[in-house]
Amino acid sequence: MGKVVMYGSVSVDGFIADENDRPGPLFDWLSGGDVPLDGSGELKVSQTSYDYTRAYWDRIGVTIVGRHVFDLTDGWDGKPPGGIDHVVVVTHRPRPEGWDPEAPFHFVDGVEAAMARAQELAGDRTVEVAAGDVGGQMLAAGLVDEVRMDVVPVVFGSGKRYFGPVDAQHLLEDPDAVIQGDRVLHLRYRVRR
Repeated sequence: MGKVVMYGSVSVDGFIADENDRPGPLFDWLSGGDVPLDGSGELKVSQTSYDYTRAYWDRIGVTIVGRHVFDLTDGWDGKPPGGIDHVVVVTHRPRPEGWDPEAPFHFVDGVEAAMARAQELAGDRTVEVAAGDVGGQMLAAGLVDEVRMDVVPVVFGSGKRYFGPVDAQHLLEDPDAVIQGDRVLHLRYRVRR
């Protein structure tokens, strides 16, 4: 089984979006460089961010998101983002009407069932869990091995929290990666067991 990583861009005060679900400048680092991060030509980062991020992205087999993120992105039009093979959507609702049943999206009720499905699909590749409510639930359930944050120099003051509804203390190891890119600080922590 591959590693389970909670991941997202975050403000220095711990938010992944404002109160209206807008990320503001959190993704500016993904377009402020000169090295293409993917084949779209839209994502361009510094060489330092490319070396760190591309190596991580290449290991992802499945991303787990909540239904809220799925709805906000319109399901990425049925194509998983960043070249990922599958997306597992944690939801209590059925797939949207008219949704292409061949699209590599899997709608699962509950975080434990979502993790089981994601690990089955990912094999020995990484299972990525989007930061926010679902990520926080996965961390609280002891299902996350590593936390990766792309910390952006902005203060939101309020909004959607990186760790979502986590209401108990969870210890992380010391960071084993601290990498400064342009307008972003990449951090990686193992979850203490």
